[in-house]
Amino acid sequence: MSASTRRLRIRSWYFLALRRGFSAGLVCMSATGLLVALLVAKLTALQAVTSVRGRKTRQEDVAHLHLGEVQVGNNALQLYRDGHTLYDAMLTAIDGARESIYLEASIWRDDEVGRAFKRHLVQKAAEGIAVYVMCAGSGKSIAPRAFRSSPTNVHILGQRLFPRPWYVLDPRRYALDHRKLLVVDGVVGFIGGYNLGSRYATGWRDTHLRIRGQAAAELAHAFIDYWNQYSVPHERITRRYPRQFDPLIVVRANDALRLTFPIRDMYIEAIGRAEQTILLTNASFVPDRSVLDALKAAVERGVDVRVLVPWPSRQSITNRVTCGAFTQCLQAGIRLFGYRPAILRAKTCMIDGQWSTIGSAHLDLLSSVVNYECNVEIYDASIASQMQELFACDTAGAVELSLARWMNRPWYIKLSERLLAPLRFLL
Repeated sequence: MSASTRRLRIRSWYFLALRRGFSAGLVCMSATGLLVALLVAKLTALQAVTSVRGRKTRQEDVAHLHLGEVQVGNNALQLYRDGHTLYDAMLTAIDGARESIYLEASIWRDDEVGRAFKRHLVQKAAEGIAVYVMCAGSGKSIAPRAFRSSPTNVHILGQRLFPRPWYVLDPRRYALDHRKLLVVDGVVGFIGGYNLGSRYATGWRDTHLRIRGQAAAELAHAFIDYWNQYSVPHERITRRYPRQFDPLIVVRANDALRLTFPIRDMYIEAIGRAEQTILLTNASFVPDRSVLDALKAAVERGVDVRVLVPWPSRQSITNRVTCGAFTQCLQAGIRLFGYRPAILRAKTCMIDGQWSTIGSAHLDLLSSVVNYECNVEIYDASIASQMQELFACDTAGAVELSLARWMNRPWYIKLSERLLAPLRFLL
């Protein structure tokens, strides 16, 4: 492990501890707190106005783009860019299960879509299928107790950060599960950025991938490894699916307990090899110094680097925090595009028409060296071509941010970004 990586992880644990409840003393640390609050209130008001103006656009269906299934080695891959089509495919896979169903979601809304998934899972469990569900959501989400409200055979694992009191002293226990996985019978797997809910079916722009074939077993074992770490002994999964080394499809999964975070390293290595094009879409683009330096170096050697992000005026105050790297990117020659038609949450990248990655990981501190995430990297020109087509479709109506335009944004926005800059370490 490099020294820079160690420093980044130590810093991430420190700021995560502050985020999880140890920051009460920070209230009195700065006299600028009131000014920040006033600026946040102003931004909130502006956000509310923008939200009303953009509501019609957000509620419209995201434009459909036909993407056919692609054969990659012994696996068939299908990309999804809208939630409605994805959910139909996922429910069809669930209904066809013969042995097991593994479902993992960080947010599972208690609405029409969320309840549909619950009904299908309960039905398959009643048929004798081994159904395992992990859900980290709460509030309006379907929590584990919702399944226990009626007798079912569904195995449930909700996230408990501190099942033992002394775990509060272990920084690894603060990591959250941010993954989105569905694996059926070890031969059909779904991975990407979509959570489960009606609001994500339309007006939401994300990317998901279906794998049919042997590579789905890797997703199954990513699920099993997490389940067995946090479940009680008698609930552990003993079923195993045959695994093979596949040079074309590789699953990368963060594991906080083992302090392994391969997704960030995957990005740095892939960016470092780029010679022609980098097309990166990320909903929370807050690259650390190593990732940003890799992107800058790519531009210096002649690579066309384009990054698609949520358009700031259409997102929450959190987006103001994520804009901190924009100035450096634009000054380095990285092209930035703001996505406007819907809420952008995709986490993907395509490089040189050969390499692609799709998954749950943002390019921010939490996804890089804290939370549980899962991405798949694919070495295939056909999938890369579809990813390039997706990016072209997404940027067709996007706003390209020029350096001059960015530097001329309102003064209070600049000031708020400066005051909120320390919060970048919490994202």
